[in-house]
Amino acid sequence: MPKLHTNHAAKKRFKITAKGKILAKGGGKQHINEHMSSKKKRKIRTPKFQVPETLKDHVIKQLPYARYAK
Repeated sequence: MPKLHTNHAAKKRFKITAKGKILAKGGGKQHINEHMSSKKKRKIRTPKFQVPETLKDHVIKQLPYARYAK
């Protein structure tokens, strides 16, 4: 069997919890951060919202070795 490849863009954007939920990170921290407070930048860094069930299969396909995604 050939190796499965993880999509690196998805790896950076999604986190899978122990119960199998997929959390997505918010955007807005790539540039123009000088005016932001440290508190705001810290909040952007954490995963924010749960991916809907309709997109769950799509994300799991991009993360084949995700531990609890099945």
